[in-house]
Amino acid sequence: MEDTIAAISTPIGEGGIAIIRISGSQALAIADTMFVSTKGLPSTYRSHTIHLGRVINESRQPLDEVLLTVLRHPYTYTTEDTVEINCHGGRQIARTVLAECLQRGARLAEPGEFTKRAFLNGRIDLTQAEAVMDVISAKTDRAHMAAEQALEGSLSRKVEKLRQQLLSILAHVEAHIDFPEEDISPAISGELEIELTSIIASLEQLLATSKEGKILREGISVAIVGRPNVGKSSLMNALLGTERSIVTATPGTTRDTIEESANIRGIPVKFIDTAGIRKARGKAEEIGINKSHNAFIESDLCIHVLDISRLFSKTDFNLLKRFYKKNVIYVLNKYDLPHKLILPTNIQHIDALKISTMTGYGIEVLKDRIEKISLNNSPVSFDFEVLINERHSEALQRAIKALKLALSDMQKNASIEVISQQIRIGFSIIGEIVGKTTTEDLMEKIFSKFCIGK
Repeated sequence: MEDTIAAISTPIGEGGIAIIRISGSQALAIADTMFVSTKGLPSTYRSHTIHLGRVINESRQPLDEVLLTVLRHPYTYTTEDTVEINCHGGRQIARTVLAECLQRGARLAEPGEFTKRAFLNGRIDLTQAEAVMDVISAKTDRAHMAAEQALEGSLSRKVEKLRQQLLSILAHVEAHIDFPEEDISPAISGELEIELTSIIASLEQLLATSKEGKILREGISVAIVGRPNVGKSSLMNALLGTERSIVTATPGTTRDTIEESANIRGIPVKFIDTAGIRKARGKAEEIGINKSHNAFIESDLCIHVLDISRLFSKTDFNLLKRFYKKNVIYVLNKYDLPHKLILPTNIQHIDALKISTMTGYGIEVLKDRIEKISLNNSPVSFDFEVLINERHSEALQRAIKALKLALSDMQKNASIEVISQQIRIGFSIIGEIVGKTTTEDLMEKIFSKFCIGK
């Protein structure tokens, strides 16, 4: 990694400032050729200082007045010499300054290359590198907090602790391969089984957070369904806290699905307001109803709205049957009006929430229910120390499988070589999570998801 890289680290577009980052052994030398100031050359500046000056082109014409930050190795993001140029925001000026950096000897950074260098130089491990992207893409406070914990090394510490415990077991087992005349005593064998069982349990506990981690990163989709004029659009507006869907007293106002995202108890939720389901009256309404069916099928959760001020209808019953095996929340809307709805005796057991989109009654309780179902009845305090991603989940499953085979072999008094092989496989797989054992293909897959400049 002797080459020096550069990229724009802020979003392209108009703004107050744009930041161009340069990292590598020639970062200061490149800055010397394109930055002029009354304070001398950047290579003479102390680390972690900011200086006012101008960026010039090769003809020494000024391009922009900037602030230049000098960050000397190893106390930088990449652990390399780093220069950050804060120029005025805007597509043209940022690209012009970057072009000067490239003209003076830097190479355009690949996606995620700054973070990749931080990993390769040992400043962060692979889980922390992934957490950087999670911090950037976090949609809610909860997602951001979980990502920050991972960035600070909460997952790394847990994984490394288990890895060291497994290494200790492996050392005990392989010692008997080197000295085959010394059999493992029943007492020591029993202790190793207990330790291995404990490690497997800890790995399974980490694996159990995969669903919550995915929900925080990606969110869930919630389809709001029901027959026309039961208050689906009003409910969507109440959940969003804004007038997003058109609301009228005329049935069939919503002819198409309307999608909008919201933060519900720290969970990213995409609400889908659907057309009222009934026998279509026209081609436009037929298309809307078909989209409603598709939204219901594809959604993670369904809110079935019933109108408590109207008699129970055949349409209501048909919808109840259709949603029976779906993850669904039943709500009885218009609770502020006289009650006319009587559920048939065979479905009176459903746990329906009573709400009023007009007064706001029951809306917060509905949000609580969405949270509870989304997290699969996990503790609503959401005090998870770590939340693993899909890559971690896949690796944990493989590691658990290998270690369970090793445990089974121990209990069957299998050969030491067979036991050792399975433990070593598990040990290597766990190392993949934090990047102790990894491949170029894996790193390429992870860092290619990053934006250029990070």
